[in-house]
Amino acid sequence: FFSLFTMSDKEPEAEDVLEGRTFCCRTLNPTHWSHRYLFLVFICFLTFGNYFVYDNPAALQDQFEKDMDISTSQFMLMYSLYSWPNVVLCFFGGYLMDRVLGLRWGAILFATLVTAGQAVVAMGASSGSYPLVLVGRFIFGLGGENEAVAQSTYAVSWFKGKELNMVFGVQLSVSRVGSTVNMLSMAPIYNFFGGHGHKALGGALWFGAVLCFLSLLCAFGAAWMDKRASRLLKKGDAKVGEVIKLSDVKTFPASFWLISLICVAYYVTIFPFIGEGAKGKLFCFKSNITG
Repeated sequence: FFSLFTMSDKEPEAEDVLEGRTFCCRTLNPTHWSHRYLFLVFICFLTFGNYFVYDNPAALQDQFEKDMDISTSQFMLMYSLYSWPNVVLCFFGGYLMDRVLGLRWGAILFATLVTAGQAVVAMGASSGSYPLVLVGRFIFGLGGENEAVAQSTYAVSWFKGKELNMVFGVQLSVSRVGSTVNMLSMAPIYNFFGGHGHKALGGALWFGAVLCFLSLLCAFGAAWMDKRASRLLKKGDAKVGEVIKLSDVKTFPASFWLISLICVAYYVTIFPFIGEGAKGKLFCFKSNITG
């Protein structure tokens, strides 16, 4: 397991790889642009599973409430248990990656928490246990947002200048594709597993756990590529960024607080609407059709 980050003695010399004498494919050369964009594929799909399963409840709201016999308030608690730990955990996650685990192991840890959390949610749904579903959503929340922090840190470490804005945009687009695919696919997957009962619900959620596991494999792939590039290019490990102190908050400009306020206003409006709005829109459309 640990050999994933230990380069074999039989591996070619760094000079051979960089000069292209050993590997015919330039994609294996960390100085070539194609190598960096291969790395971009890994970090884009690092959070794909996370974004896919985050809105699993929204895509299956009726099924959750019927099969688990829960109210709308209990349904929304699944989102609250994801959000509560992330109010403070992003600070600790950054500290862990910067000072304790390093970026590579930090990304793997948070991807593991996402995968484990979704697996617990699926087990809870399969067994008809609503408390176990809540435990799973909480575990999922422990890794969800910090996984995005690791993704952004990888991007800053590997891409510079004008490329960086494009990379951030591609990352976000791929992540949102995960959300969109979730909304389009979960109901058919639920029907594939029987179309009723907590067993069908659990089967659909296990599909999300598989995607989270694939994202975990991307975390290992990104870590290996980053380790290999560091060795070949003889550079230090990627860092989370400059060390800051809590007192630095006083020096943040007004534009930062304005952007933060805009983000809060956006998220507090859009995310609850996505979580609860699907059922409301369906009700409105049905009312218009039958009316």
